[in-house]
Formats: sequence, C-alpha cells, structure tokens
Amino acid sequence: MILLVGGTGSLGRELAGRLASSGQQVRVLTRDPANARDLPVDVVTGDLTDPQSLTAAAAGCGTVVCAAHGFLGGRGRGPEAVDDRGNANLLRAAADAGVGDAILLSVLDAGASHPMSLHRAKHAAEQHLYASGLRYTVLRPSSYLETWTGVIGGKLAAGGPALVFGNGRNPVNFVSVRDVAALVDLAVGDASLRGEAIDVPGPDNLTMTEFAQLLGATKIRRVPRNALRVMATAAAPFAPAFARQAAAALVMDSTDMTADATALQSRFPHISWHRAADVLATPQQRPGGPQR
Repeated sequence: MILLVGGTGSLGRELAGRLASSGQQVRVLTRDPANARDLPVDVVTGDLTDPQSLTAAAAGCGTVVCAAHGFLGGRGRGPEAVDDRGNANLLRAAADAGVGDAILLSVLDAGASHPMSLHRAKHAAEQHLYASGLRYTVLRPSSYLETWTGVIGGKLAAGGPALVFGNGRNPVNFVSVRDVAALVDLAVGDASLRGEAIDVPGPDNLTMTEFAQLLGATKIRRVPRNALRVMATAAAPFAPAFARQAAAALVMDSTDMTADATALQSRFPHISWHRAADVLATPQQRPGGPQR
C-alpha cells in the first residue's frame, strides 16, 4: 500500500491515477474526503498538522509519497506549517508505523537561506527525511506549469487579463506535473533510486510574459516590483497566500531561476518531458477548464 499525501492537488491527482492504473494500492490522505471522491484510491481523513491522524493513515503502508505543499495555503497552511513541520510529523508517523520507503517532493534549489519560503521549508523537509531512517528518494522539481497557469491566467476564462509580475522578462524554468508524476511513479518501484536527491527541471525556461502569451492572453496586467514588495508585506496578515505569491513572483522576476534539463532527459528518456507550449495549449490545463 502506498500512502499519498497531497493527492488532491494538480500533481497528486495525476500521480494517484497513474499509480492506480499500474495496479498499485493507493491510499490518499486528505482533510476533505469529498475532494478525492473521483479518484480510484482508498481515502483516509487526516491532516499533516495532526500527528494522530497520520499514525492511522500510515498503518499498513510500505511507501509514503510526500507530495503536499503549502505554497498556495492560507493562514496556518503555508510552507512552514505544511512542508516543514507537517512533513516532520508525517515522516515520524511513517517510521513509527514501519513504513520502509519515502519519496519526497522537494523543490529545485531548495536551501536554508533561499529567499522563497517554500524553498526554505522544503530544505527543512529534506533534513527531516535524511534523519528519519527511511529509505528515501528526493525529487526536486522546478516551478509547476499547472500551478502558475492558475496564477498568471486565472482570469482569462472570464475575459480578464493575464497577470504578469514585475518586468516579466526574467526566464524561469517550468516543468509539467505530468512528467513529475511519471518520475515519481518510476521512483516508487525503482529501488536503485534510493539514497538520491534528483533535480527535476523541465525543458523550457520562460519569462512570465512568454508564459502569458502561450496561454493565449491578449491583455496583460503588469504588477510592478515596487507593488510586489508592498503586497508581500502588507497582505501577509489577512491574505498570506497572496502575499506569498507576490514575494515569490518578486524573486522569480529578479533571480536566475533557469535550469538545463539535458542530463535529466538523457537519464530518463522514456518520460515524455512535455514542452510548455504543448501543456499550456491543452484545454484541460487552461484556467476554467477541467482539472486533472
């Protein structure tokens, strides 16, 4: 049995379907079972901030996949609560329950001093995993195309503009959750990947302006860097997710976040490695379209 935590998000839903279709028994942990009712999995109610619920969820499982993230989380649901402390709770419960293997979804360039809170929290999660005694594989994807589709193109379906933060001219590496899910699926069954931390960039480095154009935007609203700085601070008390996105967007507009996927693609040639143009042109990935 595989315990999948974060199974109702963009990556988790893709992964749950993939694992189940290959004959794996999958148990998804979720705070709201209604969010998983259409998935071909067992569902257990629990929360990364509730250690007791994690003990019950991990019972009888041989592998845990830690795919939850708090980047878009509201008050008390941000990276520190979910990615750092929540994963510490989960890994402790997994070790106590006799789970043997753990696959952790971290983030490219995770580090203790990174300017983005998600990257700092994911780095902390990696340290929790290394100290857990579990056999591990760490995967470090770059920014998800599907997540930023909602941020940049969330108003397009209603006829609104795309939202571009800062100058919109700084290239950022993006990867599709489809390809990350394929690599997680491989890692679950491939013991030779244990003990590794693998960077997972995508094929494309895109500016935010190029991203909006690939979404078919005809109107773009630009949020200046000075406004981002104000929003990252002023919105934090009442809209922490929005403040976190503003802070992250400021970093993404001013820091080198490009990556080269050549070595990864050579190592795992059987994964499709979707180009951004193909993913963003697919109706189910467009804002307002059916979600996978």
